[in-house]
Amino acid sequence: MAVDTIPYSPSYRSTGTADAPQINPGSTELIHAGNFTWNEMQAKGVSEGLWYLFGNISQLIEKGQLGVSTTVSRKEWGAEAVGCSTLLMGPVDFLIVHHIPGLECHNQTVCSQRLRALQAHHVHSNHWCDLAYNFLVGDDGGVYEGVGWNTQGRHTQGYNNISLGFAFFGPKEGHSPSPAALSAMEGLISHAVRKGHLSPGFAQPLLVKGENCLVPPQKASLKKACPSIVPRSAWEAGEIHCPRMNLPAKYVIIIHTAGRTCNLSDECRLLVRDIHSLLRDRYGSCDIGYNFLVGQDGAVYEGVGWNVQGSHTPGYNDIALGVAFMGTFTGSPPNAAALEAAQNLIQCAVDKKYLTPNYLLVGHSDLSSTLSPGQALYNIIRTWPHFKH
Repeated sequence: MAVDTIPYSPSYRSTGTADAPQINPGSTELIHAGNFTWNEMQAKGVSEGLWYLFGNISQLIEKGQLGVSTTVSRKEWGAEAVGCSTLLMGPVDFLIVHHIPGLECHNQTVCSQRLRALQAHHVHSNHWCDLAYNFLVGDDGGVYEGVGWNTQGRHTQGYNNISLGFAFFGPKEGHSPSPAALSAMEGLISHAVRKGHLSPGFAQPLLVKGENCLVPPQKASLKKACPSIVPRSAWEAGEIHCPRMNLPAKYVIIIHTAGRTCNLSDECRLLVRDIHSLLRDRYGSCDIGYNFLVGQDGAVYEGVGWNVQGSHTPGYNDIALGVAFMGTFTGSPPNAAALEAAQNLIQCAVDKKYLTPNYLLVGHSDLSSTLSPGQALYNIIRTWPHFKH
């Protein structure tokens, strides 16, 4: 089962506020509200109850007001006698909360049936060792045991060994979890902290929307194809005379080019040519310096491409893909189209084996003395999978 992951890692004990970047309706751009990040949940039918839950959980935990609901054990909900053996060493620092649509249930009998079907899908269709989550909260308000506290789940690639995966299931399609489910999730999180399974200063994505695993195959979400990349020939580049990459790359380095940005295709092609001329002719680079560039038009522009080293980060050029957002992003981040294009490009690199699956994602400033990629963009990429400061 695939999930759309929106990892984020603010401490719940933080009291600072962050400026809210502009967002286009229906986009996947992150909104900073107070000291939390959320993904236009209300536009997706997720109510303010979730905002209240996660916005106040730390205070409730500190006051000792929460307790865990009675857990429905694997035996009670009829789990198959299979299991995973990879241990999860607690307390973990991350909590990943998922929402699984399409498993409507409002009492323990039906919710147990839904979990048996979900487990069968994970085990027999996905060939996983067990149900993907550590615990699940049904819309009946029940807490259902998944693989439990001490075993790694399969809920979020890159985070399974350092996080607990909890999941809401059971609401009617398009509806938020019930008040009983929200309360049960509060209690579950509180219990995890008090019992030492989850660090008191834990960090988390606010919500991860899971794919509806049990819909008919023809209706299932299809994996996104690699983004269309504007080739060098389209912006009138010549031959490349740079060293070859050592593939697969181990790092993705996010950069901003500084200077002006572009919002239309013609503007972006002109800007790529200007950046190429500046780096090659004035600074003596062998070419444009970046593997790929991303415009505010939502397009990816081929720099030196997959197989050739850029000249963006000394010491890393041969093992890192340099992805540059065109513009300056110290105060405001790139728009949603540009952010999505870059994320699709990174996933494409993994799929095509140009990038190792356990790659590390870093900002340019993590490796060099520079303001790149700009604080606003840095605040976004630190929420992406594989980010490593």
